[in-house]
Amino acid sequence: MRVIVLCPHFEPDTAPTGTVMTRIVHELAALGHEIHVVTSLPWYRRHRIEPGWTGRWIRTQRVEWGTITRVHPFPGDDKGDLVRRAAGFAGFTVLAGVAAVRAGGWFRNADIVLAMSPPLTLGLTGRLVGLAHRGRLVFNIQDIFPDAAVRTGAISDRRLIALTGWLERVSYHRARAVTVLSEDLRANVVAKVRPAHRGRIHVIPNFVDTEQLRPRDRMTGYRAELGLGDGPVVLYAGNVGFSQSLELVVEAARACPEIAFVINGDGAARPTLEAQAAGLDNVHFVGYQPIERLPEVLASGDVHVVPLRAGLGDVSVPSKTYSSLAMARPVVASIDSGTEIERLLSAAGAGISVAPGDSAAFVEAIRELAGDPQRSARLGESGRRWVVAEASPTAVGRAYHQLMQSVVAE
Repeated sequence: MRVIVLCPHFEPDTAPTGTVMTRIVHELAALGHEIHVVTSLPWYRRHRIEPGWTGRWIRTQRVEWGTITRVHPFPGDDKGDLVRRAAGFAGFTVLAGVAAVRAGGWFRNADIVLAMSPPLTLGLTGRLVGLAHRGRLVFNIQDIFPDAAVRTGAISDRRLIALTGWLERVSYHRARAVTVLSEDLRANVVAKVRPAHRGRIHVIPNFVDTEQLRPRDRMTGYRAELGLGDGPVVLYAGNVGFSQSLELVVEAARACPEIAFVINGDGAARPTLEAQAAGLDNVHFVGYQPIERLPEVLASGDVHVVPLRAGLGDVSVPSKTYSSLAMARPVVASIDSGTEIERLLSAAGAGISVAPGDSAAFVEAIRELAGDPQRSARLGESGRRWVVAEASPTAVGRAYHQLMQSVVAE
């Protein structure tokens, strides 16, 4: 099949969604598909275009399985400035749409257009690209928007909420298939579409690269750089945004001075979080690391944490959880009861879930695991076994392959 992919990030960009789509594309290419990717110039790590990629707004590279076209993402440093972010999304969406129409040759037929959200705007763009190439849209949802933004308070204007809600519903109805990461997300989307479209919503979880991410010694060079010594380390690695209740980590550090806490990442909430942690010598803030250091960073933590604000467990599935399990590290999650991550940790026997915002329970869970290395090791090994069996890249790539085949056959 001939496939056009629209996504916000792709290798060598370091965003988690870029890692996901990069591997999906390589798995599909290995199955014989011709693929033309349209994405942004690398910018995620510093919130500006990386050195060596500036100077041109559109760059196209030929690869053995097709092409990669990268366009200007119009990045901004302040993720809290919604007007600026909206303008950047709009500019990227327009450029990406034009580049996708010409991808692989102007108006050549394509079987499938695979578009990723967020940004939500790529849904209708994918539909227009599909019309230009006579292809069918498969809409990949990583986070439910605008629900997550509304529940965190990032969007409060009723007119904007109504507009984005309309765009969300229209995008779902224009797609021949919608993929989500969990049954929670599927239920959310199913409730928003007409009955005739509910059979088009499919669950395909994100994968984890169990070859790249495998257990390794905890005494890493990263630990040495931060001066962490050989004591217990609690690690958060990911976006430092308003969806994550990272103030719980600061509270845990205040309650457990004998434990080192590392927050590795950047985002709009980091300045506020650093102010909250002022005076705490056992809290270390580190910016995003190069993607090749990810296994080393994750290995440095004895206990990994996944804190998510109340009400977001059914609209977001933090992919970092899978990476932690692949590294055989136990997870403490602060997340809504009965949602995907709680079910995953229970099924895998890989960690402890507590109610969102429950600081006392969060601190107690961290103390339990940090103080019991043998139990932590058992939980980590159990998580590793589960993720190897259930979330390999090959299995996920084949699931997309089979879905695309069924869509084309309709």
